[in-house]
Amino acid sequence: MNPKKIVITGGPGTGKTSLIRALKKHNFHCFDEVIRALTLELKKSVDSSSHVSNPIAFANDPLDFNMRLLNGRIAQFNKASAINKALSFFDRGIPDVLAYMDYFNQEYGDAFTNACETHMYSTVFLLPPWEAIYKTDNERLETYDEAVKIHNHLASTYKRFGYNSIEVPFGSIEERTNFILNTLNI
Repeated sequence: MNPKKIVITGGPGTGKTSLIRALKKHNFHCFDEVIRALTLELKKSVDSSSHVSNPIAFANDPLDFNMRLLNGRIAQFNKASAINKALSFFDRGIPDVLAYMDYFNQEYGDAFTNACETHMYSTVFLLPPWEAIYKTDNERLETYDEAVKIHNHLASTYKRFGYNSIEVPFGSIEERTNFILNTLNI
């Protein structure tokens, strides 16, 4: 079986995780965001009392951190191919790693671009910045303005790899979930 792999992406605080939770309640197979656990792990080892929008600032080896993130997303992608489900949803995809690295002016090699070129998703849903619901937390460190800029990097990175992202309109979690399911003809 070659399952459909559906990405839910967007800048920080756009409602991705809430949509993933809603899709789980509809009994869809979903993969959670990888970076939250990595960021929490890093923050435990440093003083994070000052404002830092890039979790890489906590890492001794930023390239290693990004490689771990990339490998975590590749593992999710491969796991989706191995399970017996018609489709899987992902809270962010492999191209998100490059979008963030571009945003933070970090260099990356062919391993990163090759991962995006060889692990293609079926559909990408892009959630636009939404100031009314935006808030920071222990793992979301960006200001709203930074979130908007990250959104722009995400949109251009997915386009660079040949995706025509579908923008999810503002609305309740139920309305947004229904939009995604209707778009997928589910």
